[in-house]
Amino acid sequence: MAWSRGASDVRAYMARLPQEIETKLLRGAGRAAAKVVADEAKERTLSSEIRAAIKVSTRSKDGRIIAKVQVKGDGAYLAPWEEYGTSPHFITVDDSQRQGRSVQRINRLAKEKGSSHSLVIGGAFVGTTVLHPGARPHPFLRPALDVKQAEAIAAAQQYINARVTRAGIIGNAEPEGDSE
Repeated sequence: MAWSRGASDVRAYMARLPQEIETKLLRGAGRAAAKVVADEAKERTLSSEIRAAIKVSTRSKDGRIIAKVQVKGDGAYLAPWEEYGTSPHFITVDDSQRQGRSVQRINRLAKEKGSSHSLVIGGAFVGTTVLHPGARPHPFLRPALDVKQAEAIAAAQQYINARVTRAGIIGNAEPEGDSE
């Protein structure tokens, strides 16, 4: 009669394997791929505020690994304006901010040292309303993905190859951080 030892160890290992693959392997691989795209997006943006706000995050939901490159935090509000541009629009002082002052008075105050008032452009009074011509788009997120897609996939594969060994999956139980 044939017999074997270690069946319970093999069963325990197989039961742990899906969780280990998810936490030690796939989230880290997604993060490695997203970091390649994030680095390219940082190179492509024109704004230092946006550059500092580009982050990478990963999570697991419903058996899927989600890796994101997102613009989050200070400066994030600028990203859609740079990515998609803006239409021409009027800029004026909101009546709730005037405190009974004329636009001319607001502009005079704006010229004073330490002031934070508006409607002075280049040190000159511009009137009660300004027509901003809009801004041309300067896409930086989507082109980063388009240009670095193959490199991102290679980074994920390299991450996986470095962690799958004959001894098992090596690495931490958590991916390397959840944001840059």
